[in-house]
Amino acid sequence: MKKVLFRFFLLIVFVGSVGRSANAVDTGGVGVLGGLRREHTCQQGQTYRGVIFVTNQGSKPAEVKVYQTDYTPLIGGCNYGEPGTAPRSNAQWITFTPQQFVIPAGEKIEVFYTISVPDDQNLKGSYWSMLMVEPIQPISIEKPTVEKGQIGASVVSVVRYGILMLTHIGNTGRKELSIVDKQIQEINGKKILFLTVENNGERLLSCKVWAELFNNEGMSIGRFGQENNYGFYPGCKDQLKIDITGVPSGEYKALVVLDAGGENVFGAQYDLEL
Repeated sequence: MKKVLFRFFLLIVFVGSVGRSANAVDTGGVGVLGGLRREHTCQQGQTYRGVIFVTNQGSKPAEVKVYQTDYTPLIGGCNYGEPGTAPRSNAQWITFTPQQFVIPAGEKIEVFYTISVPDDQNLKGSYWSMLMVEPIQPISIEKPTVEKGQIGASVVSVVRYGILMLTHIGNTGRKELSIVDKQIQEINGKKILFLTVENNGERLLSCKVWAELFNNEGMSIGRFGQENNYGFYPGCKDQLKIDITGVPSGEYKALVVLDAGGENVFGAQYDLEL
């Protein structure tokens, strides 16, 4: 069989997420100011506007394009679909300009967007999509060095920034979370409780998640959980993990809590054997 020689470059996609933000995101000169999330609460029939600042901190002019995709979180990843095809996509509500431009070195460009929410009283809860900001790289592929009997190939890298465009319709939308699966695994010497959570409601929920373990005498041996908020999108499942390393072997009752604030607290109780 012939040997195949590949020259790979890393594909990087930055995606805004619930509970995390940044003052600036920058790779290879081109960056996005203000984080990768734009969140608005409004009513049916309303229009709102905003601006995204794209910067060039490099030493040469940079050409950039802006385009839309849908965004569906999946367990272990996500799907970027055609804009407007996901059940809760707001991509068709969004217009933006410019869509392609050149940023001089050390300068920034304003990308203006308008979101016009349809005057439809059936709209409830949360809707979202992505605006992708992608530098256009000149095509310059170095021919890989190969020996006789080998096949050479080169792959060009693409770096893009995904900005989450999130719309909440007032305070509407059913709020409902459920834990549909749990597993305990030992990974690299650590005990991990994996929880699969499904958002059966209509609104994106940002939660603090923890598990409190009780021994056979009913005494708490500790609370374990996530320090940051975890975002659960309507109609989607996500998997999170809770490190319970250090808990002695034995039988326990676990109270798992998903706290979305106020009265929106969801929980479940399980028997665990470690």
